[in-house]
Amino acid sequence: MKLTTKQIAMTAVMLAVCIVSQFFKNTSVFITGPIINAALVIVTVYCGLACGIILSVITPITSFFITGSPIMAAVPAMFPCIMAGNIVLVLLVYFLKDRFGKAGLPVSMVCGSVLKGVFMGLVIALIVLPTFLPEQMAPKLPALQMQFSLVQGVTALIGSLYAFIIIQALNKAKVMD
Repeated sequence: MKLTTKQIAMTAVMLAVCIVSQFFKNTSVFITGPIINAALVIVTVYCGLACGIILSVITPITSFFITGSPIMAAVPAMFPCIMAGNIVLVLLVYFLKDRFGKAGLPVSMVCGSVLKGVFMGLVIALIVLPTFLPEQMAPKLPALQMQFSLVQGVTALIGSLYAFIIIQALNKAKVMD
C-alpha cells in the first residue's frame, strides 16, 4: 500500500494534535483521551486503515515520553495492549462506517468505542494489571482497573462524538474532497 502526501500530512497533523493534548493528560484523562480518540477516528475516516493503525501505535509511545506515566514504566506490557485497544476502535470504524447507510459512521464509532473499552477492560484491567503490577502499587489496582476499562470506553465515546461533529462540519464545508 502506498500512502499519499495528503494522507501522510493529515496523519502528521493529527499526531501533532495528539501530542499537544498529551501535555494536559495529568490535568484530566477526559481532556486527552477524547482528543486522541477523535484523532484516531478522523484519520481512519479520511486517510484509511493504515494511517489509523499508525496513529494507534504511535500515540501511546508519545504519551509515555510526554507524561512519564509511572504505571506504564512499571508495567510495560500495557503498551501493546493500549495500541491494540486503539486498533480495535480504528478497525471497527473502518470496516463498519459504510455498512449501515447514513447511520454507518455513528454506529461504527459507538461499536468501536464500546469494544475498545471491553477489550482493554478484559486484557489490561483483568489480566495485565493483576499479573504484572508491582507489589507497592497494589493498593492502586482498583483505580487503575477503572482507568483502563470503563474510562477508556467513555473517553472513546466522547472522542467519537467530537470526531462525528468535526467530520460533519468538514463534509459540509467540502474541505476534505
